[in-house]
Order: sequence, then C-alpha cells, then structure tokens
Amino acid sequence: MSKDENAHLKETLDSGDIAGAVTEASKENADIIKEAKSAAEEDDDEGIVGDFEVTKEEMSIIRAELACEFPEDYTYMSDAYIKSVASKPYSKDPSVRRPIEYTQEKLQHVMEWREEAGAPEMESLVHLANISEYSDEAKADYDKLTKAKALATSLNNASIYWHGFTKEGKPILWIRCGRKPWYPNVEAEVNALILIADAGIKCMPEGITDFVVISDSNSPPPPVPSFLINVLKALVRGYPDRLNMLISAPVGSVIQFVMNLLMPLMPGRLAGKFILKGLDEATDMMKEMLMHGEEDIPTFFGGTADHDALYPEEYYSKAQGEGSLKFDYFGMIDRLKESAKEWEEKFGGDKEE
Repeated sequence: MSKDENAHLKETLDSGDIAGAVTEASKENADIIKEAKSAAEEDDDEGIVGDFEVTKEEMSIIRAELACEFPEDYTYMSDAYIKSVASKPYSKDPSVRRPIEYTQEKLQHVMEWREEAGAPEMESLVHLANISEYSDEAKADYDKLTKAKALATSLNNASIYWHGFTKEGKPILWIRCGRKPWYPNVEAEVNALILIADAGIKCMPEGITDFVVISDSNSPPPPVPSFLINVLKALVRGYPDRLNMLISAPVGSVIQFVMNLLMPLMPGRLAGKFILKGLDEATDMMKEMLMHGEEDIPTFFGGTADHDALYPEEYYSKAQGEGSLKFDYFGMIDRLKESAKEWEEKFGGDKEE
C-alpha cells in the first residue's frame, strides 16, 4: 500500500465510514482475498476437538511419513499436536475417525506451507542479524543478509513477543499495536510473525498444542490490508488449531475495520476465537486466565507487570550482538522456557491424561 493509499484509508476511517473503508480495501486486494478464501475453505475443521483413539502404530506411520518428506523440519510437530489432528471426526462421516491418509494429507499441507514460507530458516536469519554484517558468514550471501536485516527491523519495535502462560499452560503472545509501523515491510512483518509463532510453539509444555493472543489495540497505526490478509492466510494454512483465542482491547474504528475485513475470510470456528472487549472486561478476563492472576496484568492494561523493562521500544533498546538485532529474541525464549517449567511444577499434575 502506498503512502497516499494509506492516508486515504485513514481519512475514510476517521470519517467513521468503516463499511466504505472495507469495500475499498477489498477491491484493492482482490487477488490475496481470493487466496485467503481458498485457504479458509480448505480448513473446514478448525476448532473441532477430536477424541477418537490413535494407536502408537498409526502415530509411527505418520511420523515416518513426515520424516521422509520433510527431514529438516519434521520434529516441529509434537506428538500431542499430531494426535489432536489425527483424532478428529471425519468430515464426511462424523461418527467415525478421519482416515489416517486424510490426516497425513492435512499435515503435509501444513509442512508444504512452512517450506514455501521459509519457516525452517527463520531462526538462522535471527542469528545472521545478530552478527556483524562484515563477517565472512554475513558476506557469503547478500540476499539472505538483506532478508535478515529486514526481519530484525520488524522485530526491533517489540510489537509482538511471548511472555508468560495461562493457568491452562498456553503461552501468551502479546501484540502492542501502537508500536507497529505505519508503512511496514509486509514480507518482513509476516516473517517475524512466523519466527515468533514457531518459537512459542517449541516452548509449549508437554501436551499443550495451542496458544493465546492478547492485543493492546490502543493507538494502532492505519491498517495495511495486504499485511492483515497475509497474516490470516498464514494462520489458516500454517497454524491450524494453534490459536485458542485472541483478546483485543480496546475496540476502536481501526479494530472494527480489521474485523469487518477479515471475518468473511475466516473459517467459521476461527472467527469465534476473536474476542473484542473494553479495557475493564479484558482485564477481568486476564485476572482469571493468567498464571499468576492479577499480578501478571501488564502496565499497558492498567496492571503492575512491567513488560517494557524486558521489551522496550526500539529507541531504548541496545544491540544484542554485533549486528542490527535489538529485540531480545533469545532472552524471550529463555524466559518462556522458565515460565513453562514453572507452570509444569505448579499446574502440570492437573493435566488431563
């Protein structure tokens, strides 16, 4: 989206014409909207819980198939996640479990998307962004270095990060909308989201397969429809059944625009996971949901937990290494692992077998 288009969209939203802004954005992004609708149609069982038995032999067959087809990335999927997919009812006959071949096809689609999106290489880009651009390793591949630096730029504003868990053991992805850039590099922003999502999934306690998103939606920048639609495509194709819920507060015209644009593109059950609340309602939910209750509510939601000390705005950040990365990516992972260990000790014994 050009600066002029961005400014025009903002003017339309400021005037209160949310429906007009959605119509305009839909026309300008017709091609990627078509792709998003196609992805939503493929994901017809988002949110359906499976309780059919999956044998050890069947799990071994699925694992072997993934290892054969995707040798460098097959461990990405935990046994708990594979079982959650394989144990679902069959869409053509809900009284029986889906065939193992159907499960293999669903999982293969996810892994193919990851391969196409470059998901397995994202963490290597973080490493590259954290070393000197004049090092032999960095100079060996200029295109990769350029991609790594763009990724670091998207990370450095600390607008998305993992911090803490719910009482149910689900990691929490925090979104700080006010820190998002007005004119983002859409590809780099999507890559950052893939990197962060994968990091959180790898830190999930045993048996946990989904996560919670809490969005501080105060003072968001003008929305970039192409970015929003690409994020939705990534969520549907690359992370099916990973989102437990998304809480967004407060609700202003930009957030209303975002939801009106994306809702028609979502699988029905996914749409039900997006919860828009006022600040008071959101904090009440957090008190009940967060692992330490009220003390885990961050300052930007009126609580006492100081996230800014760990994830400051870029102006207050320092380079992590000799490169352009300022966001404390590796510290985030260490803290999340510690929180997962704490949850296991405190609540792990209460998990359903």
